[in-house]
Amino acid sequence: MTRVLITGVAGFIGSHVADHCLKLGYEVVGVDDLSGGFRENVPVGVNFKIGSITDPLFIRQLWKDGRFDYVYHLAAYAAEGLSHFIRRFNYETNLVGSINLINESVKNDVSSFIFASSIAVYGAAQTPMTEDTIPQPEDPYGVSKYAVELDLAAANHMFGMPYVIFRPHNVYGERQNIADKYRNVIGIFMNQVLQNKPMTIFGDGMQTRAFSHVNDVAIPIALAPSLPQAAGKTFNVGADQPYTVRELAEEVARAFGVQPEVVHLEARKEVVHAFASHDAAHRVFGTREAISLRDGIDRMAKWVKKRGPMNPVEFNNIEIMRNLPQSWLPNRSK
Repeated sequence: MTRVLITGVAGFIGSHVADHCLKLGYEVVGVDDLSGGFRENVPVGVNFKIGSITDPLFIRQLWKDGRFDYVYHLAAYAAEGLSHFIRRFNYETNLVGSINLINESVKNDVSSFIFASSIAVYGAAQTPMTEDTIPQPEDPYGVSKYAVELDLAAANHMFGMPYVIFRPHNVYGERQNIADKYRNVIGIFMNQVLQNKPMTIFGDGMQTRAFSHVNDVAIPIALAPSLPQAAGKTFNVGADQPYTVRELAEEVARAFGVQPEVVHLEARKEVVHAFASHDAAHRVFGTREAISLRDGIDRMAKWVKKRGPMNPVEFNNIEIMRNLPQSWLPNRSK
């Protein structure tokens, strides 16, 4: 039986990839430190181990019970905007933690290493972003992701370890952490609506994103190591149709049966327009009908209503306060 390791398995995308790996008949070992994920997200059938990818001893011990055919690396702290203000944490978690995993994968002859990067590597590139676009990341999160991509290419060149890189974007859906106030705008909106609060938008809300339902991302990631034509390739993966953040707020309000109430906050420094071409992924993984934004929002809203509202969780170790958006300042009343 094919035996696989999935990092970030209690998180959002990782738990969905685990679902599909189990459907493929794989034996799944999943790890997570539960810093942003939830034990309830881990699918039944996963051999779950609690630990951090930043701990090289923990990573090393994962192989003591046998080899892994494939490693799916989805563990990360993906707060792109916040990464400017938590630079050390960002690099320790997203870069050094990844290198710990790559080291052990090389030592133990993993047959394929699947890495979830991000379109953050492109920066403010011309849209739609393609895999041929020269990466110019504009924030530490994108820098860390691109550095791991380069390291995987170097590991392949030196040691022959096969890999596949995915660059997903603006993924949403069931099991997303709606308590994180720094990322996942759809989850933030839904949590605010549940608490009868207005939805908060940075700037004028005319930023565009192609919001991608998690199922459209998790399926190709799970399939990647079994497809020889995917080896050594990089794929954008997600939805094709961009929407403004204003349009998104209207869709969320509709799903909850309320009038859209919005408060505009001071604009923050961010990429204004971000959507990508997925032609390369369609050629390798085929073209399946994507989940529309309306259908995806309805699916997530149904799950969120059942789960209930969550108190926003603050990041406790902001490293740089300068230029931090006002709404992200630590709550000093605590």
